[in-house]
Amino acid sequence: MLRWVRGFVLPEAVCQETDTPNRFENLFQKLDRNGDGKVDISELQEGLKNLGIPLGRDAEEKIFNIGDVNRDGRLDFEEFMKYLKDHEKKMKLAFKSLDKNNDGIIDALEVVQSLKILGIDISEQQAKKILQSIDADGTMSVDWNEWRDYFLFNPAENIEEIIRFWKHSGIDIGDSLSIPDDFTEEEKKTGQWWRQLLAGGIAGAVSRTSTAPLDRMKVMMQVYGSKSNKMSLLGGFKQMVKEGGIRSLWRGNGVNVIKIAPETAVKFWAYEQYKKLLTKDGAKLGNTERFISGSMAGATAQTFIYPMEVLKTRLAVGKTGQYSGIYDCAKKILKYEGVKAFYKGYIPNFLGIIPYAGIDLAVYELLKNYWLEHHAEDSVNPGVFVLLGCGTLSSTCGQLASYPLALVRTRMQAQAMVEGGPQLSMIGLFKRIITQQGILGLYSGITPNFMKVLPAVSISYVVYEKMKESLGIASK
Repeated sequence: MLRWVRGFVLPEAVCQETDTPNRFENLFQKLDRNGDGKVDISELQEGLKNLGIPLGRDAEEKIFNIGDVNRDGRLDFEEFMKYLKDHEKKMKLAFKSLDKNNDGIIDALEVVQSLKILGIDISEQQAKKILQSIDADGTMSVDWNEWRDYFLFNPAENIEEIIRFWKHSGIDIGDSLSIPDDFTEEEKKTGQWWRQLLAGGIAGAVSRTSTAPLDRMKVMMQVYGSKSNKMSLLGGFKQMVKEGGIRSLWRGNGVNVIKIAPETAVKFWAYEQYKKLLTKDGAKLGNTERFISGSMAGATAQTFIYPMEVLKTRLAVGKTGQYSGIYDCAKKILKYEGVKAFYKGYIPNFLGIIPYAGIDLAVYELLKNYWLEHHAEDSVNPGVFVLLGCGTLSSTCGQLASYPLALVRTRMQAQAMVEGGPQLSMIGLFKRIITQQGILGLYSGITPNFMKVLPAVSISYVVYEKMKESLGIASK
């Protein structure tokens, strides 16, 4: 019998290769720590950890879901051996799909070629880093035995899942317009997706609350930082505390936190819809399609929650007692300014999405790939501090490009309160700022904005990882 696998016609016999029972028996005995002839999930977890093969709990649960045929919550030797044999067959097919010349060895060029077919472009140097993590004999190539041993307990069943195992996701820094990650069908079926969103939402809320004083300072400097009314960082904080006490430093943060959930949910929903529109017949999402889908998803989410952005700005620049809360602020805006006031500054906000998202993504990938090619001698994974550095620098570059539009957006949101006189358009505000303050006036408030980037990234990342552990989300 012949079987088609990604363009290869493989004999069924290729998928029937097995190892000696002794190898499985010895392995089973090492995992069966209490010697009762069965392995439960805690024994599997502890045993694999002792063997130097730590997996996330979700991976071990997946092994049990597949291998535990009689559903007694434990694996006996027959179930254990059957799972490993079946898994080896799948790993053999994945190995063959990468072994383009059928010589029994996978080299770096074959990895590059295979991933390119799937819409993923990596350099030969990056491919070597991937192989180096699997290569046991130092030949810079991987044979079947090395491949089998490396993926023996990784429940990835096909080449797409293995590639996801190799990849790592970006960092959510709370208020960026970052492009969402893709969820696998398995994650959607098992409910992993909502745990990921919940973890990201809580991380964003904690991150924003921790850096809220800097964010309010930024808004105040954007609105009041004219040439005739210069506001220093220290002077601004003193003024805010004097006017409304310590609690006033967090004014407007409630709206900022409340909008995280709907913004994130709409962004991911819209991302899935735009992906379907831009790809046909199950084709893989390329970088261009991914960027367009992410940017449009960000724009859609911003359109949906934009009135809350206006409320946040009004509360941040308002004086103590001017508004009793979010509802009072919304009611007064609606009464005195009408519905249109909730979308003031929307155009510069929309225009700012493209340069921010594009530059942020491009710089992040550039920095990450540079590190992988020049510094990742011992590991494919850059690690926490490298990712934090890449995320911080890429966000900084994105903000430099889009900040003038963000400043004009904030002025438009708040000018009914502080400008007096005519309500200026986006072009009118640009002209006024440049005339009165010069080009540098377009960057008023950027200092506290930059000051919050690193702590926001760090706090968000740490809280996200802790929430993933608490919610039982396996690391990719």
